[in-house]
Amino acid sequence: MSKIRLAPIRLALVGLGKIARDQHLPAIAADDRFELVAIVSRNADLEGVAHFTTLAELLASDVAVDAVSLCTPPQPRHAMAHLALAAGKHVMLEKPPGATLSEVEDLRLTAAARGLTLQTTWHSRYAPGVAPAREWLADKAVQAVRINWREDVRVWHPGQDWIWEAGGLGVFDPGINALSIATAILPRPFFLTGAVLHVPENRQSPIQAELDFVDAAGAPIRAEFDFLQTGPQSWDIEVDTAEGRLKLSHGGAKLWVDGALTLEAPDAEYPGLYDAFARLVADRASDVDVSPLRHVADAFLLGRRVVAPAFVE
Repeated sequence: MSKIRLAPIRLALVGLGKIARDQHLPAIAADDRFELVAIVSRNADLEGVAHFTTLAELLASDVAVDAVSLCTPPQPRHAMAHLALAAGKHVMLEKPPGATLSEVEDLRLTAAARGLTLQTTWHSRYAPGVAPAREWLADKAVQAVRINWREDVRVWHPGQDWIWEAGGLGVFDPGINALSIATAILPRPFFLTGAVLHVPENRQSPIQAELDFVDAAGAPIRAEFDFLQTGPQSWDIEVDTAEGRLKLSHGGAKLWVDGALTLEAPDAEYPGLYDAFARLVADRASDVDVSPLRHVADAFLLGRRVVAPAFVE
């Protein structure tokens, strides 16, 4: 008997900026469970794919869509996701999933009420070293954690003013990737005890941040985020345990135990996201985890703001 092949998920990509072109488009093209049927963007289009300037325009058209992947800045994402869910479409939310926790909770309830899939996409959790790190740490007594996440905003977000506006998160846009890994691999929950947020005098969001946490057993966790790194970029997490030291480097692409490289694999983060999304849609299930965003919200609530020099690209 031949295997029944399901029709591909007809997908619309909303937002065609750097992350969509660098990551989403290749991942979609490589997964035959998806068919890219539309692009929604005010400023860009893609040859051979139907183009619309607004999501409302797409939903009012005769282009059949099963799901939308929202790659816009976070500030308008709630309204767009609500519109898509109201039209019966499954929704993938790029990180961060929204500008506030309340927005994401509203979307979770809406998707559940309509029997639709909603996915919060923490892509760094699909880095190859993350699952093995979680497994190695599962039965370990964590003694201390150090997170060092430093990159150059001028390389990764050139000319993107939204990232400096309220809701754009500033340095927490990359920093939340570190928090998504930490919440996935550490065996105990952890809680913010203090933070310093360096906000440029001409911006609304921080360009650097230092965060201090403790886990449920009192182990200290220190995170340092920097958006002004030049030269080599740093995406590292070190975990000291009673049985040795674990390190994730290169954003989770490399795993070290007691100084020995135990795993190194090519990037597969976005293919992993779309694999998970396809499975969720098939099951009419959702995956909504706000724990990384909650830590960011705590930092904005508890953090001490200091004025930093003006940022000019």
